[in-house]
Amino acid sequence: MVGPLPAVLWAEVMINVSIVEDDAMLRATLERYLATQPGFRCVSTYPNAEAALAGIPNVNPDVVLMDINLPGLNGIDCVARLRQQMPALKIIMLTVFEESEQVFKALSAGAFGYLVKSSRPAKILEAIREVRAGGSPMSGNIARKVVQSFQAQAAAQAATRAETDTLSARELEVLQALSKGHPYKQIAADLGISLGTVRTYIQRTYEKLHVHSHAEAVMKFARK
Repeated sequence: MVGPLPAVLWAEVMINVSIVEDDAMLRATLERYLATQPGFRCVSTYPNAEAALAGIPNVNPDVVLMDINLPGLNGIDCVARLRQQMPALKIIMLTVFEESEQVFKALSAGAFGYLVKSSRPAKILEAIREVRAGGSPMSGNIARKVVQSFQAQAAAQAATRAETDTLSARELEVLQALSKGHPYKQIAADLGISLGTVRTYIQRTYEKLHVHSHAEAVMKFARK
């Protein structure tokens, strides 16, 4: 497998970049900065997602710098639509938002990297190189949020597994039947037990899973 190119060779590789940013001053600043850097060329800029969707497929850049908070269609939806048209397109979100929810939405839509606008210009160039080489650059604080979110999800899943592991075989049978949408009478008939016994099993399941409803119990069972 071929690794990333040495830094001394990057000047020989021209990376074509498009910018989608509604702030005219920042858009112009980024365009001018890229024009002064060896190996980089800004091939197009756009003030909104609609213009980007119309123009980017025609210029076919290597990397797109994409803002999230755009007028009209937002940047995350723009990423999703561009990746549908151009599956190989590499997109870096360049935004003021650091919330985990926005990060995951952007990555799920098809973004390869996520930087805050306060990043140093050299960091933005490094991120463009990295994503062009197949990496996924992120600002340090955002990377920490991503790790923390994954850790929280893993802990929640582990807690759910621990809770469901306390259920008896019969309680699991009843819960599985509930997850399939079977009514209490059908569960009782299928398992050969009384309706009252079904309710007892369900109550015990609620207590062990620390839930208060049929829906909550089924959701925990589904996560397991």
